[in-house]
Amino acid sequence: MSFQPNQIKQLAQRFPSDFTFGSATASWQIEGSSATRGASVWDDFAAVKGNIKDGTVADPACDSVNRYKEDIELLKYLGVDTYRFSVSWPRVYDFKNDKPNQEGLDYYSNLIDGLIEADIKPTLTMYHWDLPSELQEKGGWQWSGITDEFEKYAELLASNFADRVDTWATLNEPWVVSFLGHATKIHAPGLGDPRAGFISAYYQMVAHGKAMRVLRAHNANRAGTVLNLTEIITDFESCTDAVKHVDNLQNGIWLDMLSGRGISEFTKQATGEFTDWSFVNEEELKLASEPIDFLGINYYTPNRIEPAEDVQEFIVGQEPEVYPGTRDVRFVSREPKSLMGWEVRAESLTNTIRATAKALPGVPLMITENGGAFPDEIDGDEVHDPQRTDYYFQHLSACADAIDEGIDLQGYYCWSLMDNIEWAEGLEKRFGIFYVDHSTQKRTAKDSAKFIRELLASR
Repeated sequence: MSFQPNQIKQLAQRFPSDFTFGSATASWQIEGSSATRGASVWDDFAAVKGNIKDGTVADPACDSVNRYKEDIELLKYLGVDTYRFSVSWPRVYDFKNDKPNQEGLDYYSNLIDGLIEADIKPTLTMYHWDLPSELQEKGGWQWSGITDEFEKYAELLASNFADRVDTWATLNEPWVVSFLGHATKIHAPGLGDPRAGFISAYYQMVAHGKAMRVLRAHNANRAGTVLNLTEIITDFESCTDAVKHVDNLQNGIWLDMLSGRGISEFTKQATGEFTDWSFVNEEELKLASEPIDFLGINYYTPNRIEPAEDVQEFIVGQEPEVYPGTRDVRFVSREPKSLMGWEVRAESLTNTIRATAKALPGVPLMITENGGAFPDEIDGDEVHDPQRTDYYFQHLSACADAIDEGIDLQGYYCWSLMDNIEWAEGLEKRFGIFYVDHSTQKRTAKDSAKFIRELLASR
């Protein structure tokens, strides 16, 4: 470990008294109990051999539908202020019979009540990628009717939970849905069509705007959305055009739509070989810039670009294809790096926060996900994860640096509360601060969880 125990207290005291600390999960990754809900694109994707590396499917995951009370105990152990979870759309709405699924609504209602009872504020993400299969059959995020469906979904959630949820996020990482799920075949629905990537980007942001209006109508306490933003870096002058292009697809187009700048001329020219953007309706596009109370940033690693060579390194989610129109470069990462191949560079988090604050002035920011897949060393009843603990220390320090600059950063959520299904990587890549034995479902606090607990107790 590169820090001393007295430094934990010093770090804790760098955060303002009203700064919010939490941990985060997502429905498909932890819930299990797929028989008690409808199917999603991730169930369909996981059913195809080879799509998920170790053949993992939705069950049992972390069995959280049945163990949510146990999970609340983990949060109480940590001493967090808030818990960010996502709702499974096909768990709360039965598309086969076209009616709400009361059993699913009750599950989230009980979870929310349990959190409030434990003095933990519920942060609800409406959409963390598990689109109902019936909507995918209609075209999913390429179908113009999807935004009305999302509006109805928002109405269902808001009418049930607006009086109890502290913070709402409409979407989680629309970039991933668009470019890993549509432009390439890395994630569900696995289309491999760049044009579909751009269409889905647009409709997700319009859906976000419609959901924001619903939340406002229900007097939701605080509402916004979550983007995965990062710094794109290179040491090569020959790569500056590629950096600009990748930065625009990773960060720019989303921040442009949120801020009311729309689809820029630069974007239209850079993506002209794939789409003419004729699906954009200017009135509809205005919805994407509905005012938000906060923007969540999910940050893990920078993207580092070099001139192309024959060999592309193993870096999950980083390859030229996921940025349509990127040519003659490759993605690389330097040591230290995580098991995902992601470079650990905390200063890129500070730089990302700074760049986002500049692109979206006046909007409070939160880090809604941050963490890493690192080796866990099991030693009897203890789990040692020094690299993950070190990662948290460095990245929380990077957040404090941004606050010192006067940036309005209001919260931080570590990803993830527990080891879960890491999407296409299956169960092999562990991000949790609690170790999950997937054969028994036993949860064990790792050293990183003990670090977070000590940090929060030192405030």
